[in-house]
Amino acid sequence: MEKAKISGIQLFAIMFIFELGTALVVNYGTDAGKDAWLSTLLAMSSGVALFFIFYFLFRQYPNLPFTGYIREIFGKYLGWIIGLVYCSHFIYICGRNVREFGSLIISSTLLETPLVVINLTLVVVMCYVIHLGVEVVGRTAEVFIVILFLLGIVGNFFILVSGDVNFHQIRPFLEHGWKPILTTAFPHLLIFPFGEMIAFTMLLPYLNRPELAKRVGLTAVISSGLILSWTVLLNTSVLGINVMHRSVFPTLTAVGKVHLLEFIERLDAIVVFTLLITVFFKASIYLYAAVIGLADLFKLNTYRQILFPIGTIVIFLSLTMASSFAEQGEEGVFNHYLSIALLVVIPLIMLLVSLIRRRFKERLS
Repeated sequence: MEKAKISGIQLFAIMFIFELGTALVVNYGTDAGKDAWLSTLLAMSSGVALFFIFYFLFRQYPNLPFTGYIREIFGKYLGWIIGLVYCSHFIYICGRNVREFGSLIISSTLLETPLVVINLTLVVVMCYVIHLGVEVVGRTAEVFIVILFLLGIVGNFFILVSGDVNFHQIRPFLEHGWKPILTTAFPHLLIFPFGEMIAFTMLLPYLNRPELAKRVGLTAVISSGLILSWTVLLNTSVLGINVMHRSVFPTLTAVGKVHLLEFIERLDAIVVFTLLITVFFKASIYLYAAVIGLADLFKLNTYRQILFPIGTIVIFLSLTMASSFAEQGEEGVFNHYLSIALLVVIPLIMLLVSLIRRRFKERLS
């Protein structure tokens, strides 16, 4: 493991930005209709419970990354294989995030720029920051979370005063009952983005004060969940549920409708810059978790030996996983079920095994 430490504030900044990620911009939770905001809140509540599982496992093995204590729980060989699956999953999701960013940039701003140029530029910068170490990632997040808050305040202010907001579009509540709300929240919104917090099981050992992990994690999950819920509610109020269903990037569409005083317009640049910040950190954490895990599994001296080769794989995945953004959504169906197993089922099994082992040791002593 890298000999470095990050503070509680830095960890919160990284977690908060990570949780927002692409969920802040993409079509999120609209299967629940006008109650998508409520479905997000329910998923956030379950995300809190899921984080407690990750936190319990971390407290049992505070000096080991996830790939380390998964071998302690499942055994040397089975644990090694499962750890490799997790690292592969982290690399794949990193590639998906890079592709989503590239797709939005091409569709909104750089219409004539090749996708490979955008993705390559993003991944090179990610690899450079990760090469400098987790402390640099933490300090960078401290700066950019302030910029992110300022962008959010400006964007929300202009939308609210633009006259495009109609909160009657989110009524009536529970129009189709609780079923679509629950089926959307569980498991889809639970695993994206709240279940993805499992990536931080690779970073928690770097926290300089481990006792802060629970407070920081819960604060990040709850605050990001509330912001995602508000964003969905605001987008629905501006666009209406029919446009929300058809829009690939509803936040971009909602902000693009702002026209004030005949000169305040084209505010979609706020959304693009916001996505740049959130995707950069989310994809970076996934890439960092993957290289740390692989270095641990293969007993390498440092993760920097494999950082740029894995970054090359991420670029390749981001370019070849689908021919379009719509096709990428279809490609994610299988990954959806795999994510349920990796982000919910296996951690639950690990929790049960750890509890049984601890109870057995207590009886023996």
